[in-house]
Amino acid sequence: MAKFILRRLLILIPALLIVSMVIFAITANLPGDRVASFLGMDQRITAEERARVEALLGLDGSIVTQYGRWLGRVFQGDFGNSMQTRQPATDLLGNRIWNTFILNFTSFIIASIISILVGIRQAVKKYKFTDNAWTVVSLLGISVPSFYLGYVLIFFVAVPHGLPFGGMRDTIKQVMGYANIWENLLDLARHMLLPVTVMVFMNFAVLTRYVRGTMIDVMNQDYIRTARSKGLKEKVVVYRHAFKNALIPLVTLLGLYIPSLFAGAVILEQVFSWPGIGRALVGAITARDNSVVMLAMVFFASLTMLGNLLSDVLYSVADPRIRTK
Repeated sequence: MAKFILRRLLILIPALLIVSMVIFAITANLPGDRVASFLGMDQRITAEERARVEALLGLDGSIVTQYGRWLGRVFQGDFGNSMQTRQPATDLLGNRIWNTFILNFTSFIIASIISILVGIRQAVKKYKFTDNAWTVVSLLGISVPSFYLGYVLIFFVAVPHGLPFGGMRDTIKQVMGYANIWENLLDLARHMLLPVTVMVFMNFAVLTRYVRGTMIDVMNQDYIRTARSKGLKEKVVVYRHAFKNALIPLVTLLGLYIPSLFAGAVILEQVFSWPGIGRALVGAITARDNSVVMLAMVFFASLTMLGNLLSDVLYSVADPRIRTK
């Protein structure tokens, strides 16, 4: 196992280099004037001033030269500074990563629990009213855009009932200070209520269909029929035998969801003004803030690769018959 993990980690190094080259080439050719964005003005500047700013930003020379400079700084732990805030890109995104993680992790846990329970119930009651009803709900979750559902909740739930729908905390309470940690957590929970509801609904729509399909496939296996023929209770057959073996395909989904815990709420962060990494990335792309864009995209690519590695490792945990070499 240790050799397998080490080998996969070593493979990630050239893979990340190739990914970073592609991302750098794309960001370098995005439309817009990075010099004007850095200076924050629209008036004309002289050729000398433009050359000075380009040298300051590392834009002089070919794209290969620019990438080499960026890679050299990265090896020293320097991902550059944000042109918008003039602070290191690592500090800008580091302050927002956990905001996104809190939102996505809470939504994922709630959606996973509900999806597993509902998906198993659908598989047991296959093609009956319960199964059909939940199938309709799942299809609605897949079909309805997340931003549309977000605005529906804002206008028909938040506004009439006075629920917060913007930001992460109440500005006045944050300035004045909270009486205790419970008041702080309650304020955070109130602001999370609407975006978490939307994300749970969207994740549930996908996960429950996956759990249902996997459970139906497993429950048609011969060993399930054998367990039933031995007189085991249905709950024992379903939860101890069927669901345990249905975990293996679900492990793949778990690995794929890891990157989304940090980057899966880009649209909703805009709708609910959530100060997360997705909202920062959209602003950076608009402003041609390439240092922030590069750091965010390389970070997402790293999470995706590590998620795939985790899936492979968890295979052997879920099923001892599977061995990684």
